[in-house]
Amino acid sequence: MSDFDIIVIGSGPAGQKAAVQASKAGKRVALIERDALLGGACVHRGTIPSKTLRENALRVNNMRKNAALFQFKLSEDLEMATLIDRLDDVMKSHDEYMRRQIDRNTIKRVHGRARFLSPNEVEVTSVRGEKQVLATDYVVIATGSFPRKPDQVPIDHENIFDSDSVLSMLYLPKSLAVLGGGVIASEYASIFQALGVRVIMIDRYPRPLGFLDKDLTDNFVNAFQDMGGVWMGDSVVKRVYFDGVNDVITELEDGRTIITQKLLCAAGRVANVKDLDIDNAGLELDERGVIPVDGQLRTRVPNIFAAGDVIGPPSLASASMEQGRRAACNAIGLKVGSMPEMIPVGIYGVPELSSVGMSEQEARKAYGQIIVGRAPFAEIARGHISGNQDGMLKLVCDAEGRRLLGVQIVGEEATELIHIGQMALLSKSDVDIFVESIFNFPTLAEAYRVAALAVIGQRARRNSVY
Repeated sequence: MSDFDIIVIGSGPAGQKAAVQASKAGKRVALIERDALLGGACVHRGTIPSKTLRENALRVNNMRKNAALFQFKLSEDLEMATLIDRLDDVMKSHDEYMRRQIDRNTIKRVHGRARFLSPNEVEVTSVRGEKQVLATDYVVIATGSFPRKPDQVPIDHENIFDSDSVLSMLYLPKSLAVLGGGVIASEYASIFQALGVRVIMIDRYPRPLGFLDKDLTDNFVNAFQDMGGVWMGDSVVKRVYFDGVNDVITELEDGRTIITQKLLCAAGRVANVKDLDIDNAGLELDERGVIPVDGQLRTRVPNIFAAGDVIGPPSLASASMEQGRRAACNAIGLKVGSMPEMIPVGIYGVPELSSVGMSEQEARKAYGQIIVGRAPFAEIARGHISGNQDGMLKLVCDAEGRRLLGVQIVGEEATELIHIGQMALLSKSDVDIFVESIFNFPTLAEAYRVAALAVIGQRARRNSVY
């Protein structure tokens, strides 16, 4: 008889939900975590720390804007510890909450480094070097990811950082080069720029966040440059090095040289399977460097499932939680159906961006003619009141101007506002629901009504039907 019905490796968003779901179904569950605290990279090096820094960046930015009005001056050499002052409290509170949840669900917590001996046996080595072998019927791998390190970027975590180490800087640098144009690069670049660091964002593609429509990314780039940042698209990095004195040198293939005090490399992430010895279980990574799974989150080995960043995009904490829950359900035979397609994307830059469903570009490709309604925050009363006029909400509808296909938002509260559109998409509501509903006034959510009226106006002109 196995020691456990299911073993979950990794306590991040996917692992936590997988373990809790399996336990609630009455299964004997072990949760293996190598770090002292629970939560994985999401809590300790990713989502929670970067969002904590963002909140304080917004406060600092607003205080600097109002410094003259209230006759005060902020220190120019802000310590990172000051900017993420509540982070330690947040992490400890999250760890405590998770421990109570794990214990309440009678999940066996195992602290140590896991490695496969076979598809049904996992060896765990404690911090003191003691080993134990756990036998199980099923395994869920939820070990997350770690930053990809390009050969031409010698990350030393003192002058040249990756996204896991960037918050270890003691003081804000005067200048920072950010390599990459994805979600992590865009978030950190705009956050540090909002804090007053001179940021130069460098990427091989013409614009950042290429999976979003151009009008949204144009808004993001314009806001970034209005704060003083520099966007350098179509730029390929040839070599990066520290000059041994003060600066990091970035050489581009076109001959240009960028000199900054520090550099952040945010060139994607790869599956964290080091030390797992997945080949002992009959597993291997695919060409993208992740564990391949089918629609049930099952790997090529029937009793092993995987969820979260370790299986690749969308690499969102929200999606990872649901993947973890579903992986556990599928392993123990609980029917859950297929994974929802309506997963909202939230990008916590300055400004925020968020989307759900189809982009305008995707809808035009799939349906040809479509109708798009836009609502600039500058036309929304709450935008004027709060000073958040640099934003926009966009509704993408079919050619008849009735069926909602997607929602995209740029601006403050975008990651919260998107859920209204998500509910409308999930309930297959017509765009008219945003006009027939009465929104609180003044709110940014009123933008849904303004954008819907723009769609209906075009519908009337195009189809002679209001």
